[in-house]
Amino acid sequence: MQGKAKIGVLTVSDRASRGEYEDISGRYIIEYLNDVITSPFEIVYRIVPDERDIIEGALVHMSDIDKCCLILTTGGTGPAPRDVTPEATQTVCEKLLPGFGELMRSVSLNQVPTAILSRQIAGIRGSTLIVNLPGKPQSIKVCLDAVFPAIPYCIDLIGGPYITTDEKKVKAFRPSK
Repeated sequence: MQGKAKIGVLTVSDRASRGEYEDISGRYIIEYLNDVITSPFEIVYRIVPDERDIIEGALVHMSDIDKCCLILTTGGTGPAPRDVTPEATQTVCEKLLPGFGELMRSVSLNQVPTAILSRQIAGIRGSTLIVNLPGKPQSIKVCLDAVFPAIPYCIDLIGGPYITTDEKKVKAFRPSK
């Protein structure tokens, strides 16, 4: 598939969805993407409450209707009762990619011992890669710096657009042919 990539940014937060809290994390993800991606792309951005059926609906819509090749979620990955983003992600995905969560927790453990409480996962729905990220901008950066090198190639493999990066910031890895 060629053309401009559509990338979804989904913030999961009760307070941000009610307008009581500024969505710093979602905005940070958008800034990160604008900083590292050099190929044309557009952002599809949403904020939803911590409600599993609403999260699932947003993921399905962004994947199937908006045709995002990548959806990055932020929030709802901890152990609190209302943290249900991984469960919603698992429900809508056809394949899980456990290496993403494993790597994100591993690099986060170098920063804080509570990284073991994070439950972020990643998976594939059709031709969309969905990656759960933590809720704090510094943690988001650590996780994206670790996993983003594999994201463009993963999108290639599932039939998405060819995404290029600023190699001084994030070097996308693609095996030589």
